[in-house]
Amino acid sequence: MLALQEQGVHNINLVSPTHYGVQLAEAIRSAKRQGLTVPVVYNTGGYDTVELLRELAGLVDIYLPDFKYWTDEPAVKYSGAENYPEVTRQGIAEMFRQVGNIELDHEGVARKGVLVRHLVLPNNLAESEKVLAFLAALSKKLWISLMAQYNPQHQAAAYPEISRPLRPAEYQAAVSAAEALGLENVYLQELASSELFLPDFKKDDPFK
Repeated sequence: MLALQEQGVHNINLVSPTHYGVQLAEAIRSAKRQGLTVPVVYNTGGYDTVELLRELAGLVDIYLPDFKYWTDEPAVKYSGAENYPEVTRQGIAEMFRQVGNIELDHEGVARKGVLVRHLVLPNNLAESEKVLAFLAALSKKLWISLMAQYNPQHQAAAYPEISRPLRPAEYQAAVSAAEALGLENVYLQELASSELFLPDFKKDDPFK
């Protein structure tokens, strides 16, 4: 972390850190004692217990969680994540309690706060309006990335309801819900993002 700071990074971005969160807490404490001043970003799928997040209080500056599903059934079916919605709701509320809304520095770079990603799914399987309503209840100023980049891959063909790309009307319904809820800071995507952000898995395939 300190070496990256010396290189001029804007932040320390910890990606998918949940499974080593306790060790990270001690590492961040040590780094801050030795002069770490750039923001620490906790970039997570949202499946973080409140107990773990409280260990990180005062250490993480920016939380970047996903909120994938509103109910248990799709969370278990597609991600094998039991109690994901309840854990995530409690977790995001705790993140917001700790750091609040996004704050920017004089250069427009985030220094503190929460930004929640939500991927809109075909057939409204994520129940996006309910997810957005929950987030709006925390703060109408909460920063949200409303993603349109769903692209069926791997085992998606086994589930007809998610084996196709998102339709324009499905994404627009989520956008309209965000507008109706009065959310003020929502990043939107073009549907073409589903291809734009998809890696070319065959490009470096040695068996191609």
